[in-house]
Amino acid sequence: MKRVFSILVITAVIALGNLTVQANTASLMSVNATVLSAAVQDEAPEAAAADTDEESLSFTQELKKRFIEGGPGFMGIVLLCLILGLAIAIERIIYLNLASTNTAKLAQDVEDALNSGGIEAAKDVCRNTRGPVASIYYQGLDRVDEGVDAAEKAVVAYGGVQMGLLEKNVSWVSLFIALAPMLGFMGTVIGMIQAFDKIEAAGDMQPSLVAGGIKVALLTTVFGLIVAIILQIFYNYIIAKIDSIVNDMEDASITLIDMLVRYKK
Repeated sequence: MKRVFSILVITAVIALGNLTVQANTASLMSVNATVLSAAVQDEAPEAAAADTDEESLSFTQELKKRFIEGGPGFMGIVLLCLILGLAIAIERIIYLNLASTNTAKLAQDVEDALNSGGIEAAKDVCRNTRGPVASIYYQGLDRVDEGVDAAEKAVVAYGGVQMGLLEKNVSWVSLFIALAPMLGFMGTVIGMIQAFDKIEAAGDMQPSLVAGGIKVALLTTVFGLIVAIILQIFYNYIIAKIDSIVNDMEDASITLIDMLVRYKK
């Protein structure tokens, strides 16, 4: 998982470095396309095709344009929050999906191995199964010789350890969710201050003096909210996945204790 997270972060940083270049290239391409279409107005089919291409790329071009207009300072930090948050969220989703197992089938396999081959056979089943439920089963089976009470304590203690592993780094996603809109609001406040500085310097209230600054200020807030919304969706999915796995762990722990009680009899 650490290797996957590192790859995601490196890829995200490279994408952040290339975003401005791609945006400028897209803007130049748009200008060239406009000039070319003006030069060949008599060719209707080609002009129609150029208009279709421009419409298909309008959303991406508009997004890049607005990002550049927002300024590299706060917009870059907000984008960094999105990249890091998505990297952590994707790493957690991969980990949680790998941690999900069919607990009913695992419990049945362990019980069959326990009845046919004893404790060691059941532990082999747990060793060959991935996920926190199998690890909890192994810890309980490993201490069953000390009594059912000792096995139950081991299951409860190791369940807390596994829960901590499931929730690892999730708090960083919630941090980026809160940080992105706050950075956007800060950019808005700074942009408004700059707009009023222009009014003070000019000594006159002209819309042209403050329109650009206010637009830039509002763009930072918009992008901050967009980042928070995107990360909030991933965060809620991760929390729901963790809750589902934790419920499976608790049910499986009760099943294991009942299984060991029957085995000891």
